[in-house]
Amino acid sequence: MAAVLATPSLAKAQGKGPEGWPNGRSVSLVIPFTPGGGTDVIGRILQDGLGESFGGSFVLDHKPGASTTVGVRYVARARPDGATLLVGSNSGFTQAPFAYRNLGYDPLADFTHISLLYASAYLLVAHPRWSSFEQVIEAARREPGKLSYGTWGLGSTAHLLMLEMNERTGTEMLHVPYGGPAPALTEILAGRVDMMFTTFAPARAHVLEGRLRALAAPHDERLAAVPQVPTTGELGLPGFLVNAWWGLAGPANLPPPLSAALERVVPDAVSRPAAQRLADEFGLLPLPLGREEMRARIRRDLAQNEGLMRKAGITPE
Repeated sequence: MAAVLATPSLAKAQGKGPEGWPNGRSVSLVIPFTPGGGTDVIGRILQDGLGESFGGSFVLDHKPGASTTVGVRYVARARPDGATLLVGSNSGFTQAPFAYRNLGYDPLADFTHISLLYASAYLLVAHPRWSSFEQVIEAARREPGKLSYGTWGLGSTAHLLMLEMNERTGTEMLHVPYGGPAPALTEILAGRVDMMFTTFAPARAHVLEGRLRALAAPHDERLAAVPQVPTTGELGLPGFLVNAWWGLAGPANLPPPLSAALERVVPDAVSRPAAQRLADEFGLLPLPLGREEMRARIRRDLAQNEGLMRKAGITPE
């Protein structure tokens, strides 16, 4: 993925947006994860698409930490002048509000929501010493608390998936949180952590080249990129499905002509042939586009996740 994303995106034309935006300035696309995850792929798609539409330079600005809330909070507090946008996810918008007492932002009121972008394919991956899902579950039942799993923070999608898996299988494992998928995967590759649920993008090369073992996919159907990996339903966990997505947003009170222009060009950005190739390669699934779709998804997920967090015993810290 690093090779795919290595070339910077600089548009030839300048200032095609409302009132000449971005007026020759660099626009920060804040990524609230460590480098190397699926959000980087989406950031690159937006870099190229927005650059073609508006001119100027769009730069990926990684601000990871605390289940993505560091980067999300940074954008919520930024000036609404179009210089700072967020490539955010459900982790920051609809899960963190139930994991952190002093979140520092309101997921609806403190943002100008522009559009949903993609949902994510997920995998349960493990160090290759684990040959199957069944072997992991048997070992975890035999020695409760000995096996460990990585996540990118308390209340993140990766955390909730593992909590549900443990509950359904009658197992108990040690939670080891990191700033993003990439550092957690590094620890699994080194054999210091056993497994994690992760978006497909950062694990893709490791799985295809045998450095990680993909044990399960929490989806209705097997993933085309790794058709040998069984779904969680096939493994005896019906209805065990991931609910993870990304969207584009800016600070509250972004000028309406600018937010409307951004919403208008997002379909062009994601429908470009290069964007579709990247999405297919890295397991990004299309979602309905638009600001109202994003706001409706946030409201729906907030209502759903409140019950999930309470069931999981997670109280705001």
